This record gives sequence, C-alpha cells and structure tokens, in this order.
Amino acid sequence: MKKVLTAAVLSMMATTAFAASHSMAPMVEAQAQAVENGVVSAAKVIAGENGWLVVHRTTADMKPGAVVGHAPLRMGENIDVAAILTEDVKSGDMLMLMVHSEAGGMEMGGFEYTLGAKEDGPVKIDGKLVMSVITVE
Repeated sequence: MKKVLTAAVLSMMATTAFAASHSMAPMVEAQAQAVENGVVSAAKVIAGENGWLVVHRTTADMKPGAVVGHAPLRMGENIDVAAILTEDVKSGDMLMLMVHSEAGGMEMGGFEYTLGAKEDGPVKIDGKLVMSVITVE
C-alpha cells in the first residue's frame, strides 16, 4: 500500500511540475552587451516547446532582419543562452533575440530558418513575436 501511495504522490508531483512549466509565458530576457568574443547571450529564455533562440539584425523600425546567430532551446526555462554569431557585429548595432519553433522543418534538431520561411519560424503569442532587442556595446 505504501509503494502505491508513494507512486501516486510522485505522479501527482510530476504532473504539477509539468503543468507549472507549461504555464510560463514564452519570453526573452537580455541586456545590452559587448560581443567581441563572437557570442551574444540571453540571461533567460522561456520556450513553450523545443526550438531556437535566433539573433536577427534590426533597426529602429524593430523589424527582424538577417539572421546572424542561433542557439538551441529546450522547452521551459533556459538560463544564460549563448548564440554564436555568424557575422561581424559592431558596437551600436541593434540585435533582436527571438524565440523560434522547431516545427515545420525537414530535419529535427537542425536549424533551417531563413528570413520569411516557415521552417523553424518565429513563435508568436497573440500575434506578437517573442523577442527582446538589445544594442551592442
């Protein structure tokens, strides 16, 4: 009887933890930073599913531009996510760090997005992109 009760309690705890991790709204938390080391970081990213933190160039118009880096995300909370930059970025440049999905691509675990494509595309909540914009120091 004790083993059955313990199993039931553990199952309930796992279900509660799973539900709690899914109730967190997707978000990106990042600050202005230097990128001389070729990496841009987000302090915290919450993702509703496995996917990508994608680094786009942007300007004052706040529209996502060319992709200049990406890093994998796990469903739930991700701390200190580092994306390796694939292009030179200089002081004063604005970067949009955005959550993208793993959905729609041909290859699981391979980043397939290109600007405007559906593969591994951006996550939107109520029609709004999940992102944070930073300025490179």
